[in-house]
Amino acid sequence: MPERVDRDGTPAYRFLGVEVTRREAAFLVIGVVFLFVIPDIAGLSDSLQLSVIHQGLLFGFAAVGLNLLLRHTKLTSFGHAAFFGTGAYATAVLARYAGVQSVGLLLLGAIAAATVMAAIIGVLSLRHTGLYFALLTLAFGQLLYAIALGQSALGGSDGLPIRPGPANQPLLFGTAFSPDVYQILTYYLTVVVILIGLFVMYRITQSPFRNALDAIGQERTRARFIGLPVRRYVWAAFVISGIYGGVAGGLYAVVRQYVRPEGTLFFLRSGDILFMAILGGFRTLAGPLIGGVVLVFLQDVGQDVTQYYDFLTGVVLLILVYGFPRGIVGSLRSGGIVNTRLNELRREPSVLSSWGRTAVQSIEQKVAESLTSLRIILFGVD
Repeated sequence: MPERVDRDGTPAYRFLGVEVTRREAAFLVIGVVFLFVIPDIAGLSDSLQLSVIHQGLLFGFAAVGLNLLLRHTKLTSFGHAAFFGTGAYATAVLARYAGVQSVGLLLLGAIAAATVMAAIIGVLSLRHTGLYFALLTLAFGQLLYAIALGQSALGGSDGLPIRPGPANQPLLFGTAFSPDVYQILTYYLTVVVILIGLFVMYRITQSPFRNALDAIGQERTRARFIGLPVRRYVWAAFVISGIYGGVAGGLYAVVRQYVRPEGTLFFLRSGDILFMAILGGFRTLAGPLIGGVVLVFLQDVGQDVTQYYDFLTGVVLLILVYGFPRGIVGSLRSGGIVNTRLNELRREPSVLSSWGRTAVQSIEQKVAESLTSLRIILFGVD
């Protein structure tokens, strides 16, 4: 049963080691219910496809793992698609060459391969920090991409299908289902894995291990002086983040039943995962998931609207980044810009006109500054 506790003067409830206020508990319940009813909601509209949301959740889950590294150790990885792709290709290889049909065994293989890959890349990359670390992770990611692209055993640019056994698809609970049922069941499997993954990540970020990572992220030298094994702790965080990427990649392969280098290992995919974490709010637990769904949805809708969908996606993302500097979820939290503005509006409705004037003045100022910069670039004078 939930236990009532006091959290910094605010009444909260503790259950299975998770402490939440009443407001947070309400959001948690709404979020979980929403995840489970998405297939029903998607069935009401042709523009809202379950496969798009599902894919966004999978990449967002990889971003949740990257977030551990980004938020607490202040390390930016440009090659996290390496673990996503490793998990996906491990699943494909097990299905294609070992004849493994069980989804559970395929996911275990993806986790094992991603763990080994993260351990190796971590040992070789974490000797450096900052830009050198970022470039090393990018280099390792591209190396894996080149290997997948050049090896005929991995299908080259055509990729590998994942259709083992007479059923021609991975088996859930030892049973082959029709494509529609398989899509729904793998979605719910993803939701369950995500909830378990978020719970595990929550416990990690509430543990002394997180405090050690925060200390390392703030000042490595001081952390070393107080006796923290800096490299070992950061390596452990790197491996954990890689495991999340591997799980997401394995599920991606099981769902799509096809793996290609461009979709899983290409460096732009690493950029997407990094941006999802920032867009959703890298200082929050579930923010990267929201960022993943939003980014994939924007890319999908943009392709239906215009051939210049990258431009459209870029404009929308610029608006989101400038309007929500703490990320989408971070801005909605108490103290965030959205929450603050709503409180101001509730206290004084006339403030709306003031915001309009401020926004127009800000736009005019930015346009004037841009024209001045352009004049200086073209003519060399102000």
